[in-house]
Amino acid sequence: IHAPTRGATQMTNKERFITLLRSTGREGIEKLIDFLEKTDFFTAPASTRFHMSCEGGLLQHSLNVYDCLANLGTMSTDKVQEFHVAGMRLDSIPKESIIIVALLHDLCKTNFYATEMRWRKDANQKWEQYPVYTVNDRNPYGHGEKSVMMASEFIHLTMEERYAIRWHMGMSEPENIQTYCQAAAKYPLVMFTHMADQMATSYLENNTGNKKPEDVYQGTEPEAVPADPGEFAEAESI
Repeated sequence: IHAPTRGATQMTNKERFITLLRSTGREGIEKLIDFLEKTDFFTAPASTRFHMSCEGGLLQHSLNVYDCLANLGTMSTDKVQEFHVAGMRLDSIPKESIIIVALLHDLCKTNFYATEMRWRKDANQKWEQYPVYTVNDRNPYGHGEKSVMMASEFIHLTMEERYAIRWHMGMSEPENIQTYCQAAAKYPLVMFTHMADQMATSYLENNTGNKKPEDVYQGTEPEAVPADPGEFAEAESI
């Protein structure tokens, strides 16, 4: 994913993130940005050891989810995106909602991680210390619901935005699968946000950053191997 260019200079991830948030014009957005500046949001990892377990990983992941979600819809006007399934229009969603939901879905990971030193043997079998990310949840309020709570401290979220952020993890909570399905049926943005999150995590990212273009599956299918005719021979009558 490449950030839009500004003249001959490419925006940094942080600049792009803030520019997108400001473009929503949402009341209170500057207070939210000020809050983020005082936290580790722009430098934190997105996980301890899975996807984007690196400095700035949370910021990059948030932008990846935005790019995936924005590309799932088709732009009908400068301010609205339409979402279709099999040619049927499901919903028209304001672009500002796409931005808010994608960029803030993992707001709960702000001030969530810590770094500690551990020991391992290097290539010469000598002990060395190395840093690892660990969880230090100072505000244990869940995941998606925590992001909703934190964002709502600064800006008003529409009901659709609240549902989409709350349920962006999809069916990863087995005890809540039925509730998730009900939420997705009520607001299509719920499922599309979950899809965008999974697409970013599975196809664009690894544990050290974004995948290189050559590492991403390009859709080249292996040659078909002719079937053995004997495999489909008529069975003997019983």
